[in-house]
Amino acid sequence: MDRYRVIVSDGEHFLQSMLATQLNHLVEEEQIVKHSVAVVEKFTCNLVQDKKLLIILALRVVQKEAEKIGNPGPLQPRGGARAPSGDTPASSSAAVTPAPAPAMTTTTTPAPQAPRQQTQANRSGRTAVYPIESLSPYQGHWTIKARVTAKTDIRTWSNQRGEGKLFNVTLMDESGEIRATAFNAAVDLLYDRIQQGKVYFISKAKVNLAKKKFSNLQNEYELTLERNTEIEECPDASDVPDVKFNFVTIEGLQEIPKDAICDVIGIVKEVSDMSTITSKATNKEIPKRELTLVDNSGYSVRLTLWGKQAEQYNAMDNPVIAFKGARVGDFQGRSLSAMSSSSMYINPDIPEAHHLRGWYDASGAEQSYQSHTSAMPSGGGANFDRAEIRSLNEVKTSELGMSDKVDTFSSRATIMHIKGDNLAYPACPAQGCGKKVVQMGDSWRCEKCDKSYPKPEHRYMVSMAVADYSGQAWFQGFNDVGKVVFGMSADELVEIRERDDTKFNQVLENTRGSTYNFACRARQDNYNDQTRVRYGISRILPLDYHEEATYLANLLRRSEWAR
Repeated sequence: MDRYRVIVSDGEHFLQSMLATQLNHLVEEEQIVKHSVAVVEKFTCNLVQDKKLLIILALRVVQKEAEKIGNPGPLQPRGGARAPSGDTPASSSAAVTPAPAPAMTTTTTPAPQAPRQQTQANRSGRTAVYPIESLSPYQGHWTIKARVTAKTDIRTWSNQRGEGKLFNVTLMDESGEIRATAFNAAVDLLYDRIQQGKVYFISKAKVNLAKKKFSNLQNEYELTLERNTEIEECPDASDVPDVKFNFVTIEGLQEIPKDAICDVIGIVKEVSDMSTITSKATNKEIPKRELTLVDNSGYSVRLTLWGKQAEQYNAMDNPVIAFKGARVGDFQGRSLSAMSSSSMYINPDIPEAHHLRGWYDASGAEQSYQSHTSAMPSGGGANFDRAEIRSLNEVKTSELGMSDKVDTFSSRATIMHIKGDNLAYPACPAQGCGKKVVQMGDSWRCEKCDKSYPKPEHRYMVSMAVADYSGQAWFQGFNDVGKVVFGMSADELVEIRERDDTKFNQVLENTRGSTYNFACRARQDNYNDQTRVRYGISRILPLDYHEEATYLANLLRRSEWAR
């Protein structure tokens, strides 16, 4: 992440400064430029190579463009003496210039006093309190004052190098967040002492480069809590925020890539009974529960709770629920899954929750919602790109899918025929399963869930011949594709087939001649010892003629004819 350095001046003196990352948008959106006038509302001050560095945490722009004020010179310590080394520890300049961010100059009005929490800390004899934003491996002695916003269960591991255990916490102050991990002996010492939601003074932890594979926080560093780490509960937590969210609407999940971490808030529309799955790694049963969330974007999404969260969830009457750090999946389009590091807040006292509550009680309860299944790729990795449409003949002559990797392509084609045989299969009705079930007497058994059900939920398995001006190909799609093409669920179509053959054939006939935009995956497989290429549909979109016409009009405007 970029870090921006600025030079601030009151017209008499200037001082090297750095913007906290939450203020990056002021530079990137050009809300501040050279000589802008601003009020520094929150800040902290560190010593770097015996020079003061101001870290700006909050800034209010008074005037974007202004003339230079005065002829400022460098700020000198009062009386010509250096600041006491006990106030802030010396550190390398690399601590404040880790990114190749462009330097800029900004004129600001002076801040009237030193940061409150740092001053209080000094009076009590504690090492100066630093904002999380300013921590780096190059600092020696520091203390942070932070709230624990998330705490995981203790996890164990075993590999060739031995066995061990760990837990993680997420720490937050007004400047940002950082992840902290305790291992082995430190777990025994610290796990019960650290409670989620409380505020602590923390010092003597090790600052390391963050392992982004295991963390979604916007911080280049993380902490290792050790046996000598000092943790003291802080009775005055008024200046530390409860939690910071960066919510994504449920509709907006379609823009979030698979496996990304996000914050989401919604109304719990439906709650499934608790079930269990058996972990392949540990062979232990893990509890799970499915929630269906909706919001005023008109979309719904399924969120899976695991372990203790699944067992302890007992909220009633369609509560507002907020999740910090949920993982995005692509099962049936888009889904969410709570992780051990995710935090769940039921009916939180925040504006977004109050707004959703009012909307749902007024009109949302009676509204119907669209899932992502018909709008998102079920297999992941392919999106429709109108500018990159390929003809079916080009797809074949380019030998897409013939290599070891999966190729993706966009196509516009018309349905010529759909196979009526094996159009749907009986699937497990449990949310999140979808595996094929076997009829045993009067019930249907799912081996994966180890349960029997009175009836299955049929799911589409569509094989269709499509054509464009250049040729023909066979496309395969699953449940989301079938719903778009037939406009009904697989259960409804199976019922028609069993009740009225003529009407079933008419439904198939009505699909012919329908044109769609497809995002597809081309993959090589073997069938009866013969190698072939299969074209799987990741996304199917009915034609929007207004959108298509607008695209063509824009092409004409950019062409030579328009000049």
